[in-house]
Amino acid sequence: MEKVSSTPLAHLLVLLLPIFLQGVEGTIGVNYGTVADDLPPPVQVASFLRKSTFIRRVRLFDANPEILKAFARTGISVTVNVPNDLIPQLTKLSFAQQWVEINVLPFVPATNIVRILVGNEVISTANKLLIGSLVPAMETLHAALVEKSLDLHMQISTPHFLGILSNSSPPSSGKFRPGYDIHVLKPLLEFLRATNSPFMINPYPFFSSSDDTLDYALFRPNPGLFDETTQLTYTNMLDAQLDAVFSALKLLDFEDIEIVIAETGWPSIGDPGQAGVDAGNAAEYNRKLIQHVMSGIGTPLMPNRTFETYIFALFNEDLKPGPTCERNFGLFKPDMTPVYDIGILRPTVANAAANTDHSKSEFSSRDPTPKTAPVNQTTPAPAKGNTWCLPKSRAR
Repeated sequence: MEKVSSTPLAHLLVLLLPIFLQGVEGTIGVNYGTVADDLPPPVQVASFLRKSTFIRRVRLFDANPEILKAFARTGISVTVNVPNDLIPQLTKLSFAQQWVEINVLPFVPATNIVRILVGNEVISTANKLLIGSLVPAMETLHAALVEKSLDLHMQISTPHFLGILSNSSPPSSGKFRPGYDIHVLKPLLEFLRATNSPFMINPYPFFSSSDDTLDYALFRPNPGLFDETTQLTYTNMLDAQLDAVFSALKLLDFEDIEIVIAETGWPSIGDPGQAGVDAGNAAEYNRKLIQHVMSGIGTPLMPNRTFETYIFALFNEDLKPGPTCERNFGLFKPDMTPVYDIGILRPTVANAAANTDHSKSEFSSRDPTPKTAPVNQTTPAPAKGNTWCLPKSRAR
């Protein structure tokens, strides 16, 4: 039998594959939302993620006991969420202690709960009670964890939408909204630094893209955008959004705090007129997102970094309100077949999925109709074609 000669490139790919997979398992997670009536049982979901994918991080939007039990002994790192409406009560130590007793203690250490998020995009609610209670609630919850010696194993944070920035154009001028910067975000950042916890954000280039900026949003070749202050060029929208946040942190002297991407994604189906909404673009964004945040290249202002990143979302959620796209951010259908492939399935599973006609038709579907700016976009593009846009807050 004739031997097949190996090329240097083939050898390189073989050597790099374990490194790549290790990076996915340590860096890339998914948001596991459950606003649907057709999802598989949590025990099946946990088994699927552990056996069939490289995903080893999951973010929940609550502390569902059935889901927490399902992830026991899987080795998957789990982030749980305290709902916004419980934040005022959480400022009381007795309530925080009770919340930990009910939602954490019964599940650890079998379930690897690594982070608790207090609310989601709280500042975007404009609710003075919630906003004023946010940092005290985080401090009280931390005290409750300390009592149970859990503080060394679990971080506490809260995700923000990019509307917390009053300016992001260019990225070097990024700063937090006046009033929130000193009275809310500075105390929050002091807490994060003291507890070695990350600043978490929900950047969505999709909600800031249009026909004119689609290449920029999808990591495709494009002319780039130049920041005259730093003399740096931006070739993708995500880097610009991340660096605007970094500049805002630096302005308050908190540039040392880690930034984690709590949510980002791209829908595969939308309403007529939404720019770039199809399965191909969704696959392209998420695949290139993974490559970019894992590459170690970082951003122009944060070079040589990787970013812990959670893709939104694990499943399409058929009961979510709002425009069609909100129900179609999922990587997988309820039967756990991929909506499209982004390289997170283990090879044997990926090959099986690729051999089904159903998966092929989904991945190849394209919407040929002309596109206009997305109906969700609320921030007009700045003058001179710059697109350091801030996306609309995503209500949950």
